[in-house]
Amino acid sequence: MEKRICLTDEEAKLRRLLLDVSSYIGTVEGCTKPELRFTGGWVRDKLLGSESNDIDIGIDNMTGYRFGTLMKEYLEQPETAAKWKQDDLRSLAKIKANPDKSKHLETVTTKILKLDIDLVNLRKETYVENSRNPTMEFGTPVEDALRRDATVNALFYNLSTTEIEDFTGRGLQDMDHKVIKTPLAPLKTFNDDPLRVLRGIRFASRLGYSIAPEDENAMKDSSIQDALRIKISRERVGVELTKMLKGPDPHAALCSIDRLGLYNAVFTDPTDPDCRMVSTETWHRAYDELLEIMKARSEGQDSLSSLYTINSILLRLSQTTNLKNVSADNAPRGKAPLEDTFLAWLLTCFVPWAREVPKTSEKKSPPAPASCAAREGIKADKQIFRVVAEAVSYLPEIIAMKNAFCAYENLTTSPLKRKQSAVSREDQGQAIRRWGSHWRSSVMYALLVEIAESETQIDLRNILDGYAAWLSNLKVLDLLDVNNLNSIVKGDQLLEALGQNIKKGPWMAKAMEIAMEWQLRNPDRTDPTGAIAEVKARKEELGIP
Repeated sequence: MEKRICLTDEEAKLRRLLLDVSSYIGTVEGCTKPELRFTGGWVRDKLLGSESNDIDIGIDNMTGYRFGTLMKEYLEQPETAAKWKQDDLRSLAKIKANPDKSKHLETVTTKILKLDIDLVNLRKETYVENSRNPTMEFGTPVEDALRRDATVNALFYNLSTTEIEDFTGRGLQDMDHKVIKTPLAPLKTFNDDPLRVLRGIRFASRLGYSIAPEDENAMKDSSIQDALRIKISRERVGVELTKMLKGPDPHAALCSIDRLGLYNAVFTDPTDPDCRMVSTETWHRAYDELLEIMKARSEGQDSLSSLYTINSILLRLSQTTNLKNVSADNAPRGKAPLEDTFLAWLLTCFVPWAREVPKTSEKKSPPAPASCAAREGIKADKQIFRVVAEAVSYLPEIIAMKNAFCAYENLTTSPLKRKQSAVSREDQGQAIRRWGSHWRSSVMYALLVEIAESETQIDLRNILDGYAAWLSNLKVLDLLDVNNLNSIVKGDQLLEALGQNIKKGPWMAKAMEIAMEWQLRNPDRTDPTGAIAEVKARKEELGIP
């Protein structure tokens, strides 16, 4: 591996600017010229041949805020203004200390030469028993390197010498061997901050590295897992998980979580002292098969294959629509939103909880265990919580509808009869509308649950073929975007057609549903007359006077 770093034009200009600032600071009364380094992830990424616009600048003898203030002072000198284009440095006029930092460790985040810059002093961390929040102090380069979560993240680039500094003694070696390893003894490192377990898994999956065996053994330690589950902020856990699932290899991350026995340390409700642990014995079937579904299009699968069909419809990698009356704001864009893929991986995380029943409660309907794991285990936001809750709630209905279609399909080879099967177009359309905007994610969850429960390859093949056939039929029936279908009847039209004495009431929602059922039975009709007539014919059922 090349051990020299080649700077871009912007990075080289930034280096020159920072060295100028350092020299200026050396002339300020009471100040000593600081030694500056680019630190952490930027060094790693440059060595891997990846560009990064996010640079941490380590300062050896003052806070980032103090350095930033003196840099601003330097740039306000008349002779400096002529040397540096002010357009490149405009954001420095807004230098402020980052919040949440103690006064002696204030850092600065700013933008210079279109690069995102963090100005930070080198530091050491001291942990006290029963606290996951370290005491931060000024540190040496060695102490700063040793406090980091992995040796490959502890490399420095010295701005004065342009040399790469490996103060752990094995960062470059671990990069050569593609290994994630803690700078210090892993058990101590993880005990100090158990979140480093998840960070190690994230970096391994992101970089395509393995985790050192001694680190994996420490990750399996029950005391570390208990601390991760109980003592670490669940918001921090959720942030790490989200980065894994949005990274280049979420499958590898989930494999590691499963293999190292970490599932119940991540996806459980730590606020519940009686929270039961769930079995993950068959979880691998779900995330392994999801990977195959994800690869179906990129590996040139036959467009008639079940994996390709599931991929193209549930992940929307290739989709067109002929659905009439789709509102412009909600019309498909032609390209899959990234969230389809992210939500598929996210929902896979809750497959082990799928069949677990809620605890008895005085509440009318306590949330499902999967929903509790999302809300409390990873502190999912309201939207993610809703997606998980809906997927679990609709699970039996989705499986039943898919099974009903497959059972009828096996009885006939007539496409015409299939279009008018026991599961009617209006029933399926109304179901999808009820499942809502994330119905594809809910169907994906149902598929993954059934895959996890499959016992043989024949079972797996039947499940995939069944979902593919059902989804293909929904496409033939032009129902894939039915959740965005606008009603051809408006409420005011109904009131006018039913007579002046009719007032809005509880009947209106059911009436609109009947009108939509008619619309779904008659997809080629655009005149609302037939739908209104259907509502009129069922006035007594609706309780309309």
